[in-house]
Amino acid sequence: MKRSLKHHFRQQVFLLALLIIAFGSCKLSDRPVSEKKDQVKNKFTPNPKKSVKQEVVTLPIGTPAPPFRLPDVSGKFYSLDDFRKARVLVIVFTCNHCPTAQAYEDRIIRFTEDYRVRDVSVVAIMPNSTFALLPEECGYSDLDDTYESMIIRAKDKAFNFPYLYDGDDQSVSIKYGPTATPHVFVFDRERKLVYSGRLDASEKPGTANADDLREAVDALLERKPVEEPVSKAFGCSIKWSWKSDWADKVNRDWAEKPVVLEEVDSKGIAEILSNKSQKLRLINVWATWCAPCIIEYPELVNLQRMYGNRAFEFISVSADNPEKYDETLSFLKQKQSAIANYIFNNPDKYVLIDAVDPAWNGALPYTLLIEPGGKAVYKCQGTVDLIELKRKIVEHPLIGRYY
Repeated sequence: MKRSLKHHFRQQVFLLALLIIAFGSCKLSDRPVSEKKDQVKNKFTPNPKKSVKQEVVTLPIGTPAPPFRLPDVSGKFYSLDDFRKARVLVIVFTCNHCPTAQAYEDRIIRFTEDYRVRDVSVVAIMPNSTFALLPEECGYSDLDDTYESMIIRAKDKAFNFPYLYDGDDQSVSIKYGPTATPHVFVFDRERKLVYSGRLDASEKPGTANADDLREAVDALLERKPVEEPVSKAFGCSIKWSWKSDWADKVNRDWAEKPVVLEEVDSKGIAEILSNKSQKLRLINVWATWCAPCIIEYPELVNLQRMYGNRAFEFISVSADNPEKYDETLSFLKQKQSAIANYIFNNPDKYVLIDAVDPAWNGALPYTLLIEPGGKAVYKCQGTVDLIELKRKIVEHPLIGRYY
């Protein structure tokens, strides 16, 4: 009887811990209150739409700059006329997810700073449609190309130029015709195109300084002809919304992958945590009755799609009672959890807690990022801060950004 009462008391403590912490959020660093206020003030709401398939032609040299009216990351709308006072206007089509675009971000920032005093204006436009961008294409990034991700990137990189969104209907990008990200267009005082193409010929950061762009702008400022007005732009292809057939196929293929659920005991948990693989291993302990768990779970599966083609794997461990096997498997199938899925075979939650991490207080969900050899480089009780977790993954030496 005493043992039964003691066990009952421990279960009550366990449930209380869940209520207190389950809705908590793990953050490696809190975002400032001012940033949250800025996002609240944002008046623009993105509404991506699929456009009719059409031919896109890169703007020829000598063509006037097509007009535009697009929102920046604060919700403010910019038009071509807003830059009318500049002697030179530089428009860069770039994005968040592309590793080449990321490699050139600092060069664009430096160029903007260096040439501002020479009356040169720079504006960046994000041309991609989310309909055509797959998670598998974001394996070198912590961000996709949504408007919300643009806000984060502009804040984190301290962009000193307007970063405009054209992801709803891509109408402006279609008129300019960029071929890749980044693709730069340089316009003279009369807003006629004098240069189109790359910033420079070296993708690796630190090996060039937007030399082709600088030469073109310098020539323009000195009233000289641009010697090479057209160059090829190297980078990720533009994600036109009508090119979603491939994305649809990949999504269908993922949805059709088999979802399997295996039972695991304490010894098996220890084996999972020891991580004898050569991959960075994300482990999530969750349950179908845990609301925060089931809300964040699809996002964690998405991480497998993003980074799974590299040295990364996601493993899920259900804390549901063994008799809930069918219910648990049904949930996993619904969420297309085509990964290694386990359910703990012992209904005693304290056995699970001790097997996973004695320092864990039992609140769900519980997430760990384990290096090969078993070292935990990230632990979170409660829901994760997804952006921080992505950065922890993509900036780890085993994964790494492109550079």
